[in-house]
Amino acid sequence: MTVSYTLEVANVRFGGFSKLLFRWRGSIYRLLYKDLLVFCGVYLFFSLFYRFMLTPRQQDLFERIALYCDQFTNTNFIPVLFVLGFYVTLAFNRWWGQYTSFPLPDNLMMVVSGNVHGADERGRLLRRTLMRYANLSSVLILRSISTRVLKRFPTLEHIVEAGFMTTHELENFESLHSDFNKYWMPLTWFSNLASRAREEGRVRDDIALRLLMDELNKYRAKCSLLFHYDWISIPLVYTQVVTIAVYSFFAFCVIGRQFLNPEKGYKNHSVDMYVPVFTLLQFFFYTGWLKVGELIINPFGEDDDDFETNQLIDRNIQVSMLAVDDMYQNLAPIVKDKHWAQRHFSIPYTLSTAAETLKPAFKGSTFDMRMSAEDLEIHRPADAPVKKQYLPLKGSLGDGLLQRGKGILRGGSLPSLIDISSHPNAEEDVDAVPPAGDIGAASSREQEMTLIKVAVENNYKQI
Repeated sequence: MTVSYTLEVANVRFGGFSKLLFRWRGSIYRLLYKDLLVFCGVYLFFSLFYRFMLTPRQQDLFERIALYCDQFTNTNFIPVLFVLGFYVTLAFNRWWGQYTSFPLPDNLMMVVSGNVHGADERGRLLRRTLMRYANLSSVLILRSISTRVLKRFPTLEHIVEAGFMTTHELENFESLHSDFNKYWMPLTWFSNLASRAREEGRVRDDIALRLLMDELNKYRAKCSLLFHYDWISIPLVYTQVVTIAVYSFFAFCVIGRQFLNPEKGYKNHSVDMYVPVFTLLQFFFYTGWLKVGELIINPFGEDDDDFETNQLIDRNIQVSMLAVDDMYQNLAPIVKDKHWAQRHFSIPYTLSTAAETLKPAFKGSTFDMRMSAEDLEIHRPADAPVKKQYLPLKGSLGDGLLQRGKGILRGGSLPSLIDISSHPNAEEDVDAVPPAGDIGAASSREQEMTLIKVAVENNYKQI
């Protein structure tokens, strides 16, 4: 069964991921412990061999070999990180593509339930048969690619026993000879039966029939895509390159990472620790990465994190039959909802979520943006005629005046800034408002900018 820990990481907290490190089922420890034991055993053998079974002259030869091998483990002669990272990324994209290609009958069953009519036995028979054909096709394709499904349905007779196929349909299925997989046959039966339902008037128009065919083709495309994922694998040469790179790297590490006699003064061999801690960590990370690629390259096996194909089959046949049979025309009485008489209403919260009502609604990232005086000034071309007019602006924080021409702002707020040129009838609606004495006296650029800054500061105080 697929290992899920989504609920445990719903909230970020101290040591949240640390609790996941002690799980065994579906863990990297379960995948890697045998390889790690083999590596430790081989490393221990060479360590004991070097320390207790070689003569001093032989030890000198072993030390030169170890130093030579260590060169390949400390440089980029073997690009383990590059080949591993690219390979696992490719395998992960393929894994997710296979999951999204799994044929789910939800869209198809909705179309069948809504467009194949008839509350009598014939209508019910048509709807159930159509969905049985769709589920039969997915069982046939999954039986071809998933070891779990094949163990559940080792022969076509087991599929007949499960109710996905009748004995007459089995005879029809086996009578058609083809050298290729015949998972598409039930979908052809679906198409023909839908056309017959249209002739009988159970499907009331050609548009509904076309909708049925469109959803059927989408369902068939996913079945076909799963088949091609199984047929076309990641090129074998790349898998071989990655595997050889990882195992050859640690084959050199077995000898090159040995602790040599510190009395001989070899570089980086001043301490004899016996246990290669960092080499073991490196083995855990690199080989664990390789095991991840091995795990997800084919998710239709029987590993802990492989897809639950049998459970998906059970779910699909159950919900599809419920949708087209029990749920057909099974509607609750249409009544007025609880908030029918209320124009403005709020949905209640529980006590544990009531604090969320205090949070302001998000209206946009620039809603509370503050502007400088230069940002508020309206720019006019130098050759444009200057005609000073004042337009009263209605804003959420009060009325304001915007002087047309040189763009002097008086009062108002940022939402009140409206260009008078965008209102063709503004000439009729604008009352001439004489400017204040200090504005009329201000003729220089510095005085105008001072007034603008004062007006902006007043608006900010109002906010």
